[in-house]
Amino acid sequence: MTGPIPKSGIMDIAAYVPGRAKLAGVERPLKLSANENPFGCSEAARAAFLAAASELNLYPDANTSRLRGAIAERFKLEPERLVFGAGSDEIFTFAAQAYLGPGDNAVQPQYGFAAWAIAVAATGARMKSAPEPGFVADVDEILAAVDENTRIVFVANPANPTGTWLPFSEIERLHTGLPARVLLVLDGAYAECAIGIEGFSEGLDWSRDKENVLVTRTFSKAYGLASLRIGWAYGSSSVVSALDRIRLPFSVPRAGEAAAVAALDDDAFVRRSVAAFDQGRRELDAALRDKGLRTLPSATNFVTARFDDAKAADATFAQHGILVRHLANYGMPDWLRISIGTPDDIKRVIAVLQQVHPAKAP
Repeated sequence: MTGPIPKSGIMDIAAYVPGRAKLAGVERPLKLSANENPFGCSEAARAAFLAAASELNLYPDANTSRLRGAIAERFKLEPERLVFGAGSDEIFTFAAQAYLGPGDNAVQPQYGFAAWAIAVAATGARMKSAPEPGFVADVDEILAAVDENTRIVFVANPANPTGTWLPFSEIERLHTGLPARVLLVLDGAYAECAIGIEGFSEGLDWSRDKENVLVTRTFSKAYGLASLRIGWAYGSSSVVSALDRIRLPFSVPRAGEAAAVAALDDDAFVRRSVAAFDQGRRELDAALRDKGLRTLPSATNFVTARFDDAKAADATFAQHGILVRHLANYGMPDWLRISIGTPDDIKRVIAVLQQVHPAKAP
């Protein structure tokens, strides 16, 4: 090989595979492969974004001051304990870079979000996956995987790609069982979808007096700002200080910050979106089960279901112009993840289900 050679381990990383967005021969496929908000975003957020178009020549605010203040006020958090990034994905990278190196490891549930493992591998550390029986994160299995070299534990609640969740008492039990030197990263990308479920908590207030907890959130899902890549996290002063030394100063664009501030203030849009996710999830789940398919209980904006031949089912949906997510790269080759669309989108999915074979017995 000629030219620069990447450091050891980089070329062994499996690149992130996003949900498909294009389909040959179909100009506008129904994209239910990426857990986007099918209802768009708040009109107030759209207006704020367009108004910021006159400032494209200006660098963003390096401190993300407006959004920092808005989030701190909304969630009653200390503004200096917030960190921002290009989606929560970038914040996972900050955490890995700050706390991991060769010889270290991180622990995740077996079906953990793929971006975590990429962030870990890029540091030269190793990701360990704890068995996830029943496709639900298991606190005892996670704690059993922690060893003297573990520096981070990643858990999403609710989880992607399964959609399952843990009662917050289990998150507390996990934290209690971790050594103080281990950072617990609690990924709340879908937290808005689960608020109101008995036993669920987003963990922000709980984490206030915890030195080794980082709670991450995003504007990509319920707020409908996926293309703007606005993520944030709340942690102890020491953790945030470490992450801020890695954070690039302009990763949150001015227009994105303006849109996020406006979106945060539009409670009605978020409530409508979450209610529609809930209704659509129930309808889709019932239709899948009526077809004899096993589904996983979900507190997100998608349903994950097991098919007799998931690859063939994926192809059948594609033949009808519908893109869903085949989860083979997550070690779930028999499963498809289907994002919640509009009511008409869900009707299209249910109609195509009539041409899909039932699943094997669990």
